[in-house]
Amino acid sequence: DVAKQLADRNMEIRGHRDTSAAKYLDRYIPTAAAFGGVCIGLLTVVADFLGAIGSGTGILLAVTTIYHYFEIIIRENEGQSLTSLLFG
Repeated sequence: DVAKQLADRNMEIRGHRDTSAAKYLDRYIPTAAAFGGVCIGLLTVVADFLGAIGSGTGILLAVTTIYHYFEIIIRENEGQSLTSLLFG
């Protein structure tokens, strides 16, 4: 899936053909996704135990929502630089 998206955007992994790129990515993507999930889970649990403002889940939801809106703004204004979007 990711290898196909890269190929559709004319991006490649140096030293790998299209078929070997998929195998190369399949070695790393599941591990990275699992590690990311564990980190987010630990962050949520630690925030709950430390009594952060709001619950850990609430903080995670807020950050996810803000990041989603940030992605939408960037996607809608592709021709502009990030600095001009934020400060100008």
